[in-house]
Amino acid sequence: MFTSQEISEIKKLLTPDRRIVIVTHYNPDGDAIGSSLGLKHFLSQNGVDADVIVPNDFPKFLKWMPGAKKIIIADYKRKVAGEAIYNADLIFILDFNASHRSGNLVGPWLDKARAVKILIDHHQQPDDFDYIYSDVSVPATSQMICHFIEALGREDLINKDIADCLYTGIMTDTGGFRFRSTSATTHRIVANLIEKGADPAMISSNTLDTNTVSRLHLLALILGRIEVVKDGKVAILWLKRDELKEFGFQKGDTEGFVNYGLSIMGTRVAAFFMEDLYDDFIKISFRSKDDVDVNSFSRRYFNGGGHINAAGGKYYKTIEGTIEDFKEKIEGEDF
Repeated sequence: MFTSQEISEIKKLLTPDRRIVIVTHYNPDGDAIGSSLGLKHFLSQNGVDADVIVPNDFPKFLKWMPGAKKIIIADYKRKVAGEAIYNADLIFILDFNASHRSGNLVGPWLDKARAVKILIDHHQQPDDFDYIYSDVSVPATSQMICHFIEALGREDLINKDIADCLYTGIMTDTGGFRFRSTSATTHRIVANLIEKGADPAMISSNTLDTNTVSRLHLLALILGRIEVVKDGKVAILWLKRDELKEFGFQKGDTEGFVNYGLSIMGTRVAAFFMEDLYDDFIKISFRSKDDVDVNSFSRRYFNGGGHINAAGGKYYKTIEGTIEDFKEKIEGEDF
């Protein structure tokens, strides 16, 4: 957490006359959107306005959240987003640890911005910013926003909109409270959010019960050819670009697919490989159980990173070549 001195300084920055921007990472997920909107609503309760800017569009199953329609998508509104970041007095950087994680468009804007920058994030090895609250033991940035609000001494301002957004971020980034990093503290915070108005049944329905026919077709396809290697300890799933096009892929359709590999009895690692729809690279998702560190594995071999049990990567080969290299790399790992 920020020091008491830093909290005092940040309080002085949160005034109505400040131009405040909240930015999250490329391909924003539930925690990115939940933490950003949760913080935006909290600042509004303080009489402080803030713009939420995301580098590119986010899944439809997150657009029910209060305030989602006001999010500025930089890919669609470059001038508006660029000017907001350039003119900002204060920028909150949420759920990512380095400027380049916000993409080739927003990243350079952040580097050039003259604003005071406040990082709140739970990924390893954060870059240097004016104020840093980094804790890899916390399962979701949305939980860190709760801690931040508590440090400011303003938990009384948490209303239903804030609670719904932060609950969503915690729920999605903990895999429905299944991941190992989910702690007793996490559950106490979630209980408090429910008391503040968060509706678990509504949130779960709006976020999880959103399958489209195209998503189910894609899921059936990859489950029909799932491969288990390394004596049953590693599951491999994959999709090609032409398959995504054939079944009308939409952003968010493959969310959670990698977890099906990890659900197989005996597996300790699941890897999902997907050709990017527009660019020539393979997008990779890794998940693991127990103490298997897919973060360091992805950093070493697949230009990625993340958390011990959940990481991503990017690889510039064919999907066949990528999977072949992956199989070769895991032979030397103690999974």
